[in-house]
Amino acid sequence: MGNSKSGAVSKEILEDLKLSTKFSETEIVHWYENFKKQCPSGRITKEEFQNIYSKFFPESDANTYAQHVFRSFDTNDDGTLDFKEYIIALHMTSTGKTTRKLEWAFSLFDVDKNGYITKSEVKEICASIFKLIPKDEVDDLPDDENTPEKRAEKLWKTFNKEDNDRIAEGEFVHGLLNNEEALSLIQYEPLK
Repeated sequence: MGNSKSGAVSKEILEDLKLSTKFSETEIVHWYENFKKQCPSGRITKEEFQNIYSKFFPESDANTYAQHVFRSFDTNDDGTLDFKEYIIALHMTSTGKTTRKLEWAFSLFDVDKNGYITKSEVKEICASIFKLIPKDEVDDLPDDENTPEKRAEKLWKTFNKEDNDRIAEGEFVHGLLNNEEALSLIQYEPLK
């Protein structure tokens, strides 16, 4: 409560974000001011998020991956991201601790949000990650991960699962935590 102006981030959200991210109060306030300029309604739609995200991957098709990222951060399933969801997303994809990032990655791969990942979900996310990779970089990928299907297969083998098995969050995090090769399969880092 208190005397907060309608244009300022609430003390409650500010305190919550300071505890759950590594961002300082000054950084959060600065992010909020920019957020309000870009999104006067205080919410980002999936389409707006896709537009923002595609600017990070100008030479790729980022739409499908952006939809999955959006879904994983739209924690209340209302079809928009509010400022808090947006900052948590920013934190998790940039400065979050590895375990927290892997917990987020699990939610990204858990397309149907049932608490488990199936091989078909791994294939779906790998296909969307693959669309982020510019064509000229695909040629430089190892033979066993130069298609979305091969990448998904290689990742699935990390967990020693049969095709119709499923993976729980703890297994996912544990299986990837200290496995650099497998970690590289769940993300795409532009070369620049």
